[in-house]
Amino acid sequence: MDMGQQTLLDCFRRVQAIAQNGLAYSRDPFDLERFGELQELAAEGLSSLCLGDVADWLAVLTPEKGYATPKVTVRGGVFRDGQILLVRERSDGKWTLPGGWVDVNESPSEAIAKEIREESGYEAVARKLVAVHDRRKHAHPPMFFHIYKLFFLCELIGGTATESIETDGVGFFPAAGLPELSAPRVNADQIRMLFRHRKTPELATEFD
Repeated sequence: MDMGQQTLLDCFRRVQAIAQNGLAYSRDPFDLERFGELQELAAEGLSSLCLGDVADWLAVLTPEKGYATPKVTVRGGVFRDGQILLVRERSDGKWTLPGGWVDVNESPSEAIAKEIREESGYEAVARKLVAVHDRRKHAHPPMFFHIYKLFFLCELIGGTATESIETDGVGFFPAAGLPELSAPRVNADQIRMLFRHRKTPELATEFD
């Protein structure tokens, strides 16, 4: 996706946010109708920019209720013998840090401990918030939803390598020998960042 397409994606994301907020807080029936039309325009724009019919995009957009805010994911850096834990995603056959969406009623540290356990079989505890990244600014393929990615440095406390319904590989890798990474989820710069913070724990948390 080139810069022009990225700008359009940002615009359609903003149009959807305005429509979603209006549908959540407006009471006037005429305004509700207009915000509904605005949401349809966002779907039409996304259909022209990306794959999928207008109806497909409306099926994605209309379930989003309430005030529009970024979604949150977590990723954990777990180390053993100087190597970092990665899992292989069944969906694309590539490797990533264990992690995923934060569920309702989960704290970020609870979420990353659960994701590490479910995706790798290992037990770990979050020890440091390394970074809060705006996904759009860190060399990931474009995605419609606006996402904040929280990276934690975690301590390995137990468990054994175990595959899951989402992952079919679990291993520890050195910084200089990373496998092919799942770009929508993590990139090499982010993994190198975790190596830096493990080596120098007093580094400040990174953001944006």
